[in-house]
Amino acid sequence: MTTNYFKNYPNHEGFFEDYGGSFIPPQLQTEMEKITDAYYSISKSHNFISELRSIRKHYQGRPTPVYFCNRLSTKYGGRIYLKREDLNHTGAHKLNHCMGEALLAKYLGKKKLIAETGAGQHGVALATAAAYFGLECEIHMGEVDIIKEHPNVVRMKILGAKVVPVSFGLKTLKEAVDSAFGAYMQDFENSIYCIGSVVGPHPFPMMVRDFQRVVGIEAKEQFLDMTGELPDSVVACVGGGSNAMGIFSAFLEEKDVKLYGVEPSGRSLNLGDHAATMTLGTPGMIHGFKCYLLQDEKGEPSPVYSVASGLDYPGVGPEHSMLKDWKRVSYETATDDETIDAFYELSRQEGIIPALESAHAVAYALKLAKQNPRESILINLSGRGDKDIDFVVDTFGLPE
Repeated sequence: MTTNYFKNYPNHEGFFEDYGGSFIPPQLQTEMEKITDAYYSISKSHNFISELRSIRKHYQGRPTPVYFCNRLSTKYGGRIYLKREDLNHTGAHKLNHCMGEALLAKYLGKKKLIAETGAGQHGVALATAAAYFGLECEIHMGEVDIIKEHPNVVRMKILGAKVVPVSFGLKTLKEAVDSAFGAYMQDFENSIYCIGSVVGPHPFPMMVRDFQRVVGIEAKEQFLDMTGELPDSVVACVGGGSNAMGIFSAFLEEKDVKLYGVEPSGRSLNLGDHAATMTLGTPGMIHGFKCYLLQDEKGEPSPVYSVASGLDYPGVGPEHSMLKDWKRVSYETATDDETIDAFYELSRQEGIIPALESAHAVAYALKLAKQNPRESILINLSGRGDKDIDFVVDTFGLPE
């Protein structure tokens, strides 16, 4: 780690050492540079910061609490804590950057927000932000995910968003990104593409991370206040990686705090049965940036799968890719079966139904607690599971 980490990474071209950057058509690059300039100037202004802080306190309900899982800790060992992003307005961490991006769009004079969504949480959050600021909203979503995440589709429509079904390829998150990018390129003067994670061309990996840093800042202060010390480990799920970068950011320079990013190993580690990008991926290019990528022999993104729609992406944030190379974060996996077990365990031991994405982090944390019964573990519970309950019960049934 270096001093002034957040000023040095990314560099002025958007690189986290070998990863990131912006590899997009010249016309779109010109627009990205406008967004970058606006972000560096507008987002540092007193008015912008004051308005965003007011939104977070009076509209989003921040700070979200840190909660000690007494029954789960007694059963599995260790001292297990949750950063309750499921209690953030709209039910996940996504609103942290959506309100920031929408506020930036307002200052830029944009009229429309365009985005992709997998699990629907980013779509709901952006539709919420659009309603708050009086902007149009268009959400692209794979047809497979539309069926899996029906409650969130209804929520987006109630909030006034136009939901565009994506019917090509695997009809999931990667294709939704492709579709949303295409729509944005047709109308980039009046709209802004609000990427849903720490991915995409510069400046989005930086912007989304910065807006999500509030999670780590709160969690670190709250944990110290509750326990008088820092956690031994911090655990978060990783698809694109926004919730993980949000909480990891506060602990990157704390050498005694171990950081774990948990990605889906799905049904197996065979091609198309998982989305374990950090475990099995290699450096490659996707959606205008360089990162670790699951790819075929031709260098094209390979098919991916996860029980959690928000994690089935073949790439990952460029900052995560750098942190993997630095060995600052350990990237681990959780299977579908482990995830479903953790989904029900947290629900029945603590009365908290997690999102399937977050349940991956819970699953790994439970294994960690067994291995380290004297240590404290802070999990970023990035979202609640309302959106997943029908799918889980219909697909896996209720445990006895």
